Amino acid sequence: MIDSILLRIAKTAILSRFDRNIEIDRNKLLTDYPFLQLEAASFVTLNYNHQLRGCIGSIIAQRKLLDDIIQNAESAAFNDYRFKPLSKDELQNLHIEVSILTPPEELSYTDFDNLRDKIRPDIDGLILKYGQNQGTFLPQVWETLKTPKEFLDHLSYKAGLSPSVYEKHPTIYRYEVKAIENYFDAIAPL
Repeated sequence: MIDSILLRIAKTAILSRFDRNIEIDRNKLLTDYPFLQLEAASFVTLNYNHQLRGCIGSIIAQRKLLDDIIQNAESAAFNDYRFKPLSKDELQNLHIEVSILTPPEELSYTDFDNLRDKIRPDIDGLILKYGQNQGTFLPQVWETLKTPKEFLDHLSYKAGLSPSVYEKHPTIYRYEVKAIENYFDAIAPL
């Protein structure tokens, strides 16, 4: 029940951009599902024909979970700079995933090998921060980047850096997610 409401909120947020008659009744949702009032961080990931189509989220909880999911669903569909805005024709082959993040915790490590040994494949999402650069990978990225070295190397690239950054001991945070997913057509709107 809780899982389905998160997907239904994300779907309805996207549909409301195509049809202004579709609205989310925030007050009713917050009354019926009080957990949506809690501050939480979420990501919404869209795949079209098994290819990434949009992924936007929050790393740190800064607003109500309800508002975070709505904002991130709309942004993943229409404002991910890597893709053109989602079209109505793409809805039929769309797969949607909502991930709720645990608060990030700083990971202490001595060197790259120690860091590599501390991260948990298929469990940890990571945030790399160095100077003004930052990047994150959700734990779902382990599906394509199978080894800790590969995961860390690509995380440095995503942050606009090179793997040599680990010699400079950047700040690393880890978090876990609860992910809920389904095909867009299989989810009932609110």
